[in-house]
Amino acid sequence: MVTSTVLPWVVFTVFVLGMLALDLGVFHRKSHAVSIKEATIWSIVWVALSLVFNLVILYWQGREPALEYLTGYIIEKSLSVDNIFVFVLIFTAFKVPAAYQHRVLYWGILGAFVMRAIMIGVGAALITRFHWIIYVFGFFLIYTGIKIAVQKGEDHVHIDDNPMVKLVRRRFRMTSHYEGERFYIRDEMGKIVLTPLVLVLIVI
Repeated sequence: MVTSTVLPWVVFTVFVLGMLALDLGVFHRKSHAVSIKEATIWSIVWVALSLVFNLVILYWQGREPALEYLTGYIIEKSLSVDNIFVFVLIFTAFKVPAAYQHRVLYWGILGAFVMRAIMIGVGAALITRFHWIIYVFGFFLIYTGIKIAVQKGEDHVHIDDNPMVKLVRRRFRMTSHYEGERFYIRDEMGKIVLTPLVLVLIVI
């Protein structure tokens, strides 16, 4: 019973990771500026894969779960437009060359997935152990929503205010310019020196 429940999640996770590896390791192995045509084609491919998965759910689980998935997908797709706007602001602020934007986005979003999974796991464990903490999370979401609504009209990103950016700049040696698509290089003594691309990754 447990195996039949866990196996689909394992297959799904392996498939997603495989697609991510294929995206960076094969189709974007060489850094290049992504054209509108290429971006459109890949958008169609990923949306098509998502809809095919929806058909799998329809066949396997039935109409209601398939409708729930489709609704969630459309909502998340709509909300992602805001993310694109923020990414453009970040790339503009850091003056990231177009050829390196896909690479930093890939690793940034992958890192966000990992962090989200950790936070969901920790949050679920806390709620199970301390039920009252759900109200703390609720107030935090309300506060975050109000803060986002207030800042909606701003047209720039306060990069220097990011605590992680401040910490990295204070603690590590950094180059003054980009070194291709690399996040770090080694100096003549063999020591690691970070590039500005690391800061972009942190903010993403």
